[in-house]
Amino acid sequence: MRGFATGLLVLMFVVYVVARWAEVRYPPLSYLRAFAEAGMVGAVADWFAVTALFRHPFGLPIPHTAIVPRNKARIGTSLGGFIANNFLVGEAVIQKLRSVDIARHAADWLADPVNGRLVADRLGAGVPRILAALEEAHVREFLRDAAVRGLKAIDPSPVAGRVVAVLVANRHHQVLFDHALEAAGRFLLANEDVIRQKVAEHTAWWVPKWLDEQLFRRIMAGVDSTLHELRDPAHPWRDEFNATVDAIVESLKTSPDYRQKGEAIRDELLSNPRVIQYLDDVWGEVRGRLEADLALSDGVTRRAVAQAIVAVGRHLQADREMQAIVNRWIERWVIEHVVPRRDAIGRFIAGVVDRWDAKTMVAKLELQVGKDLQYIRINGTLVGGMVGLVIHAVSQAVF
Repeated sequence: MRGFATGLLVLMFVVYVVARWAEVRYPPLSYLRAFAEAGMVGAVADWFAVTALFRHPFGLPIPHTAIVPRNKARIGTSLGGFIANNFLVGEAVIQKLRSVDIARHAADWLADPVNGRLVADRLGAGVPRILAALEEAHVREFLRDAAVRGLKAIDPSPVAGRVVAVLVANRHHQVLFDHALEAAGRFLLANEDVIRQKVAEHTAWWVPKWLDEQLFRRIMAGVDSTLHELRDPAHPWRDEFNATVDAIVESLKTSPDYRQKGEAIRDELLSNPRVIQYLDDVWGEVRGRLEADLALSDGVTRRAVAQAIVAVGRHLQADREMQAIVNRWIERWVIEHVVPRRDAIGRFIAGVVDRWDAKTMVAKLELQVGKDLQYIRINGTLVGGMVGLVIHAVSQAVF
């Protein structure tokens, strides 16, 4: 468009010269000459105005030219302030977020298997780079030290107490008790010969073997009967077991001795080189298998991630209440973290604009509005010509 606008100016000049030369012989051409003359004036004036926005016309330091480069800092500050004060206002942000319904759009996008696969592929491409970065000696040592410090900050005894308390609340300890009874029964059956021999060894030499056998059978029957009785949930020994477990839970939570022992065990494990080496070996094994699987375009990990993403999207699609909750989370986060920092965002925008060099800024602006500016030059040429034509016609009619 710049070439077209410049070509139009040249055309006006050529038309003016030809009309000026020929109007002596053909007086009506004075109207064409007036149009071309005024068109040249309009074209040059608008070229000057457009050029003066970005640079000095003809390279001359004419006052009030090169407006954009000279006012770069002020433009950046004004732009940052405009965005901060008009777009990052709490009410405007909330209204826009609610009109967008981010959760619903996210659910629709995630529920598409193509998008689920896309996310899985992106993660599959990014995870190996993260794993490779973690393998750097300094990074690995830093993460190991951070993990050890984090584990040392944990008080193991109360944590163990809370874990056991959860198991007790769900009666998992009674299930464990039942498994122990079954294991004891199987152990007795599998070791009858050993028990029979032990009974024989602990009776006098003169006791007949048939009596040893009777004693053995009575012992086995008594133990088996006791194990069978203990399967009854109302058995008194189960109540005693409950009381013992409750006491252990309370001791784990409050006992200084248990706390001291837990800390000692924790510190001993974390300071043991074999434990650290074992954890490193486990991590190396996991990392190797994960990298090998991620290298496959149809690996288990990628498929699982893609399926999980699609499942999350479909569940979110079907749950309008959850969508409302997610939208409220987003609104709250934006209001709490983005809106209060709008001044900082405005300053950031101003700083970015200010750091642009003048040529970069002019190039960016001309890229966005350059076509419209050339239309201003074209319109200036045509409008100027029309005004010149009208003035000439009025002059001819009046004078």
